[in-house]
Amino acid sequence: MNRPVLALDLGGTQVRAAVIQADGSRVARHATATPSEQGPDAVIQACIDTLAAARTDAPGGLDADLAGIGVSSPGPVNPWTGVIVSPPNLGSDFHDIPIASRLEAALGLPVYLERDTNVAALGEQAFGAARGVDDFLYVTVSTGIGGAIVSDGHLILGPDATAGELGHVSIELDGPPCGCGGRGHLEAISSGVALARDARDAVARGTSPFLVARAAASPDGPHGLDARDVAEGEDAGDGVCMRLMDHARRAFAMACAGFVNTFNPDLIVIGGSIAEHQGDRLLDPARAEIKRGSFATPAARVRLVPPVLGPDVSLAGAQPLVAARLSDDRWRAGRARLDVARPPARP
Repeated sequence: MNRPVLALDLGGTQVRAAVIQADGSRVARHATATPSEQGPDAVIQACIDTLAAARTDAPGGLDADLAGIGVSSPGPVNPWTGVIVSPPNLGSDFHDIPIASRLEAALGLPVYLERDTNVAALGEQAFGAARGVDDFLYVTVSTGIGGAIVSDGHLILGPDATAGELGHVSIELDGPPCGCGGRGHLEAISSGVALARDARDAVARGTSPFLVARAAASPDGPHGLDARDVAEGEDAGDGVCMRLMDHARRAFAMACAGFVNTFNPDLIVIGGSIAEHQGDRLLDPARAEIKRGSFATPAARVRLVPPVLGPDVSLAGAQPLVAARLSDDRWRAGRARLDVARPPARP
């Protein structure tokens, strides 16, 4: 599809929108803080306003050629009905929100919703590190750990659209509790949330001089600590921080070896803020564990690489998302029928 789309990236801290052209270039970017404390209606209105601003600022008459709107959201989501089910970071009342129908009614364009990691995978497949690759995984290592599975060129969703939650594979039988309610998951060991929890525990026990000093200097005390503090403590030679970061990297490496055996990908694209800052310190142990612990043939095939598109990946992915689903009515058949307003006229 050679038409531009409107893109929306709904996150826990920011709502971002842009016009994405057929070559993946992003123009007319707009962003605002996510007003999650004001409730779901305020969040949806912020989405509408941010998309409308991007549309108004689209250069060269692109607004008249927009094919639709692609929405990236924290999961879980129902992409067939366009409903955000129960994201953890958008407020306690944000459940079963029919975002696609509401955006369609406000903006007069067809809307396609997908989990943020899946949209990111589509972006890297179309314009980035996975271009031309039909079998790959996208993994994000950040505040949480998420993922997406692309097989034979297509996203694997599963009947409930929850396939690809790679952060919730079990690594340690009696490991720490995970935010999802499970125990010993990769996210409970290697994510930013997990490292921040471990940092607070180290301060409470008084075992890490570096983290104790950081907590004392923070206006929020131990609750102000995050993964960056642990990583900087490792660089400073603090023994506790070194063990925490090593444990997180080894758990991630074990998970990657399992992913290779399970999915036989050509490529694993590893993004997210922790992966970005760790670089090969995170990827090299995973490469070594794959070589040691995965089946020989898929281990020799797979490559672990960083993403290309950076923080815009979930905006860029909106173009292939809309392109793939625009001509397939199944993606909108289950929607509530709302009165669709005419698009606002340009001034």
